Amino acid sequence: MTAFNDLMAYQRQTSALGQIAGRLGWDQETVMPRGAAPQRAEEMAAIEAVLHARRSDPRVAEWLESAYATSEADKAQLREIRREYDRAVKVPSDLATAIARVTSEAQGKWAQARANEDVAAFLPVLEEVVALKREEGAALAQGGDIYDAMVEDYEPYTTGAQIAEIFDQMRPRLVTLRAAVLDRPEPAALTGRFDELIQMRLSQKLAVAFGYDLNNGRVDKAVHPFSSGSGLDVRITTRTSETDPFNCFYSTIHEVGHAAYEQGIDPDYLLTPLGRGVSMGVHESQSRIYENQLGRSRAFTGWLFDQMKEAFGDFGIADADAFYGTVNRVHSGYIRTEADEVQYNLHIMLRFDLERALMAGDLQVSDLEAAWNDRFAADFGYAVDKPSNGCLQDVHWSVGLFGYFPTYSLGNVYAGCLNQALRKAVPDLDSQLAAGDSSGATGWLRENVQQFGGLHAPRENIQRASGVEPGPEALLTYLENKFGALYGL
Repeated sequence: MTAFNDLMAYQRQTSALGQIAGRLGWDQETVMPRGAAPQRAEEMAAIEAVLHARRSDPRVAEWLESAYATSEADKAQLREIRREYDRAVKVPSDLATAIARVTSEAQGKWAQARANEDVAAFLPVLEEVVALKREEGAALAQGGDIYDAMVEDYEPYTTGAQIAEIFDQMRPRLVTLRAAVLDRPEPAALTGRFDELIQMRLSQKLAVAFGYDLNNGRVDKAVHPFSSGSGLDVRITTRTSETDPFNCFYSTIHEVGHAAYEQGIDPDYLLTPLGRGVSMGVHESQSRIYENQLGRSRAFTGWLFDQMKEAFGDFGIADADAFYGTVNRVHSGYIRTEADEVQYNLHIMLRFDLERALMAGDLQVSDLEAAWNDRFAADFGYAVDKPSNGCLQDVHWSVGLFGYFPTYSLGNVYAGCLNQALRKAVPDLDSQLAAGDSSGATGWLRENVQQFGGLHAPRENIQRASGVEPGPEALLTYLENKFGALYGL
């Protein structure tokens, strides 16, 4: 076991350094002075150089050759270390460092361009990011599909073609449901102004209600909500809008889903490849089931209605039933993170097709804004009004996360499967949620999904928990039933 023990000790140090890099990213998004961006880019590049050297160190190959494992967990550790090592050695160190430096710079330039509604100011650095990521993809693909190599970072053992097949199954029923719903009268929209400090206090209460452990986490504000870290330090961010408290509340619940996954992993896996979420699709299954199937359910929105009345007084919605309709209102809009459940996946499909074309070289960065606007008009029936509602709305491409977007919809698909099994396993779930108690649901998810971390491959993880082969049918049926009832279809 000497080789295995040496390898795991080395791996824990590498993972610890990775957590430090992640903390730098959290700081950059939350409290870093804007003027520090150039220095932060150098800091991120420096730590990425160290990490890449460790991940591709020849000693890892020697340890892997000699190590053997007797337990399921140890075998999975070796599987994941080998997979990461095989990818790391294909990417030159100077390329990995350049990507870290440029994406750190690009993140700040994206935020400024977004604030100024200035696409032209962002495109030059985005061209650099795309060129570097295509170079990385080519190195990883070894003659294969570049986009498949990108997806592997976020959803192992899945290809772009497999994702496209799932999306092709989903699109017709989503388009039909969307058209039927939008043809019906809308529930009342939320109006008025809601104090942002009170929003943050209530969002903290929501985080705790969904099982977030604040002894090992914190809630801050950022332009783009995210979750960061694993193990004993898992942080989330949210955002506030004086006229839209749902943005704050459901961003918080969503990010708590991510954070609860990381906090729920078996502590024996701390700082190892198994000590983090197995894929972004499985990660999204947690954030989406927390946000939607639980957080937007009739039962939980009844409790949230009472919380909002207590926090804000009379805010113009008559009762809990009307509030449920308001929370789940299907309406026209531009922003992915604010999209309702019916239309959300259509936003993802747009991004998936565009980034796949960028990686294939079929779409040039200079043509991205026009391509986005054309596709959006075709899919949603109205024109993009400004860049921050179009191709500048998401941070992902600025930081090089190509292959990430489709995992949001894969997460919805997985969440549909899990929700179906959860409802059978916890028959009194709605009565619990109506009292603001999510523990029946979150406990089931921790036991059946979260505790395993990276032990099982992504689809295997979902299949073991739900008892079905992951596919879109459960999600589509849930959406059709929920919104059919809401809109009297």
